[in-house]
This record gives sequence, C-alpha cells and structure tokens, in this order.
Amino acid sequence: MKINVLIIIFSFMSVSSFAENIRDVTKWIVRNVPYQVENCSDRNVSGDKTFDTITGAIIGGAIGNNVTKNVQNGGAVGAIIGGILGNQNSTANTSTRRVCEIETRYDQQTVNQYSHSEITFYYEGRQYTLRFSK
Repeated sequence: MKINVLIIIFSFMSVSSFAENIRDVTKWIVRNVPYQVENCSDRNVSGDKTFDTITGAIIGGAIGNNVTKNVQNGGAVGAIIGGILGNQNSTANTSTRRVCEIETRYDQQTVNQYSHSEITFYYEGRQYTLRFSK
C-alpha cells in the first residue's frame, strides 16, 4: 500500500510537478528506567522485657496470695504489682540494629525516535505535503 502511494506521488511529480523536500520527522521520548537502591540505617531497638515482667508477676502473685490470705483477689493484685516492678527493674538493654530497605527509583532516558516522513511537492502551482511511514 505504501509503495502504491509513492508510485502515484512520483507519477504526479513527473507531470508538471516537482518534489521540493523529503524529510524524516523524529520525536523525543522520555522513558523511565527503574533501578533499585538499598538504604540501610541503624535503629535503636529496646530489649525484650517479657521474661522479667512474667517472672515479676508470678512472684508477686505468690507473695500476694500468702500475705493476703483472707482478702479476695490478693494474688491478682500482687501479680499486677509484681509485673510492673519486674518490667521496670528489667536488665534487658537497648541495642542498635541495622535495618535495610530496598527502594525502587527511576532514571529518565531521553531517546530521539523516528515518527514519520514527509514529502513536500508542488502540483499545478499548489504546494502539497504528504505524511508516510517507511
């Protein structure tokens, strides 16, 4: 089909017409190309105080049951107080931990790409421009 159009154009050009300009038209295209970056940082992490809290609650509950034999829920109150004291007096230390995260970033690439071609010619005193693809 493209060849037929060009043959028709050139046959018109041979009859009192002439081609003035044939050119390729390009366009700029911006492409986003992904790449990954690893970001690492040091973060403070508190120590695990669970064992000390549970141990304090068990000891506090046992003491609460023995001290308050005639008081209702004495063991529960002792367990709560023992858990709080165990947590506050915990020997678990705060430490530093390295945390890394992978982040996707984009780099822009600009490419000049073929769009189409144009032929400009005159026929019977008028200028014509036709677009076509190679």
